[in-house]
Amino acid sequence: MTVDDRYAQVEGLISREPASGGEDGGGIAEMRRLCNAAVRALAARGAGVTVMARGGLRGMTAASDPAAEKLEELQVTLGEGPCREAFEGRRPVLVPDLADGAMARWPVYAPEAQAGGVRAVFSFPLQVGAARLGVMDVFRGRAGMLSPEELALALAFAEVAVATLLRRDGGRPYPAEDWLDRSMGSRAELFQAQGMVSVQLSVGLAEAMVRIRAHAYAHDRRLPDVAADIVARRLRIDGPRP
Repeated sequence: MTVDDRYAQVEGLISREPASGGEDGGGIAEMRRLCNAAVRALAARGAGVTVMARGGLRGMTAASDPAAEKLEELQVTLGEGPCREAFEGRRPVLVPDLADGAMARWPVYAPEAQAGGVRAVFSFPLQVGAARLGVMDVFRGRAGMLSPEELALALAFAEVAVATLLRRDGGRPYPAEDWLDRSMGSRAELFQAQGMVSVQLSVGLAEAMVRIRAHAYAHDRRLPDVAADIVARRLRIDGPRP
């Protein structure tokens, strides 16, 4: 099967998925359909696509289900995981068994993913030339490497995800920043919260972000929600790390 044939196969699988509702009614909903199709085609437990900017900041996240979305967001909260590694390394990160060596790479994320029933993770960077757009993650409930056929199919799903990110209604191209701008408010709050914690604790910006992430993880909260509370002065992070 040629690359074009594989691409057409993936588009056909996505077209058979029922329409998925979403706040934007367009791109994000389309990406959810892609994730759902990937789950069925790859016998996966879940799948997610996260648009990322320089420094690993998250923009839009679309996932097949709430559990997969939580696994995507957890990597941003913790600052570790296959998604971030694939984005920063510009290469697929294939982990056929989270119980074998993943603890050393991601000491917090790996056990959290396993607790959620995930045994294998496969992360594929979404990129065009030197431009990095984000990552597609595939989660499986059983250990084991993707077969050559499954790997080729997963790579085709990643290519279609890239095309979706670069397509407006009517097929007009647009930059990935358009997707990132949808989360600009929460990103700005995160930067503001980082600065506030840095001043309050007399620590550097990097340490301030570590404290915010640690609080979000310890209290099982989303990073943007914690940042919003800090900026609104509903929350103050004091003392040592949780």
